Amino acid sequence: MTISLTGLYAGTGNRFTEEVQSGINSKQTMRQLIVHRDHLEGDTRFDLKNHGGDERVLHHFPQEHYAFFKQQGLMAADRQAPALGENISTLGLLEQDVCIGDEIAIGEVLLQITLPRAPCFKTNLQFRQREFARTMQDTARCGWLYRVLTPGTINEGDAVAIVQRHGDITVAEAIALYFAEPFDAAAYQRLLTAPALGSDWQQNLHKRLASNRCESWQGRLYGSEHLYQGW
Repeated sequence: MTISLTGLYAGTGNRFTEEVQSGINSKQTMRQLIVHRDHLEGDTRFDLKNHGGDERVLHHFPQEHYAFFKQQGLMAADRQAPALGENISTLGLLEQDVCIGDEIAIGEVLLQITLPRAPCFKTNLQFRQREFARTMQDTARCGWLYRVLTPGTINEGDAVAIVQRHGDITVAEAIALYFAEPFDAAAYQRLLTAPALGSDWQQNLHKRLASNRCESWQGRLYGSEHLYQGW
C-alpha cells in the first residue's frame, strides 16, 4: 500500500452563513500542523458538541472522494481539498483500508482512529446540494477522526503509516453499522466491540439498544428547511 500525504489544513473559522457558524470554509493550506493532545494549533471549532475534543482532534479525508462527488454532480469541477473542512488529505488510504482503533503515524505524531465523520447539513450548504451529506453517509465517503497519542509536528511530505491494528471493524463498516436502517441491534452490538470507538458513539449505541429505537437523523443531515430557501 502506497500512501501519499497530499495536504495539511487548518483555519481560525468564520461565520459560514448569516445563521450558521462553521470552520468548514476557513481551512488554509499549511506547511505544517502543530498537534496537541486536545487540539490543533490555529484550528478553531465552533460546534464543540460535534467537533473538537480529545477524540476528534483531526479530520482525515481521502482526496480520492473529490472525483466521486464531482462525477455525481454534487460538486463543481474546481473544488478541491480542503473544501470539506479536513485537516489531513491523502491518496492511497480509504475507509475500507483502516479500522477503528488503528494507530497511524504521520511524521513524529502518533494518532488513533476513533470515529468516522458523521456528515451534516453544513456540507449541503457548502456545495449548495441538499443531498450531499446523505450521499456521504450512504456511500461511506466520510473520512475519519483522530485522537492524539503522541503530539508533535506534522510536516508536508511526511510519511503516513498504519503502525498498529487493534480491531477488525473498518471505518467503512463502522459507517454502515452505525447508520444501519431500520433499527438493527446486532449491528450496534457489533460496533460496540470496536476498540477505541469514540465515547459519544458508544453512548448513542447504548441508548438505542436500551430504547429499542434509533434517533432521527433529519436535523443532522438537513438542518432547518428555511436554510434552503432561495436556491
